[in-house]
Amino acid sequence: MHIRNSAKAIIIKDAKILLTKNQDNEGYFYLFPGGGQEHGETLHNALIRECIEEVGQQIEIGELLHIREYIGKNHEHSSFDFNVHQVEYYFVCRLKNEMNNYIKPTKPDSYQVGIEWIHINDLLQYRLYLKEFRKYIVKHFFDEKSPVYLGDIN
Repeated sequence: MHIRNSAKAIIIKDAKILLTKNQDNEGYFYLFPGGGQEHGETLHNALIRECIEEVGQQIEIGELLHIREYIGKNHEHSSFDFNVHQVEYYFVCRLKNEMNNYIKPTKPDSYQVGIEWIHINDLLQYRLYLKEFRKYIVKHFFDEKSPVYLGDIN
């Protein structure tokens, strides 16, 4: 078993956050764009590649905002990811070009059905993974301090 690294983008513009829209048998759910780091790839390069794949856009990467661990056996989906241990790095990013029209992702995740801008004030109404992260996004938007390392939260 090994620990997998993942890089995620926090893209906020005009009080809205860009998320991937996904669908499973329970309905729609939302994720931060990004994904797994490949061998020999920097976290920044992984995040750039993943955003092109999932959002169809080039990004500029800013500060590292949060680090979160995911230890599968401790969470609600442990029945299918019991042995997963992932460290996720959340970077503040911005789109290099204005995104006026929907751009088709080049390689969306299997559950991904699109992308969506969601207003910061509405985040609690959406099925966003990770759930506890919503409050940290709101704090960041309002320039409130929160820890960088969040631990094993869901």
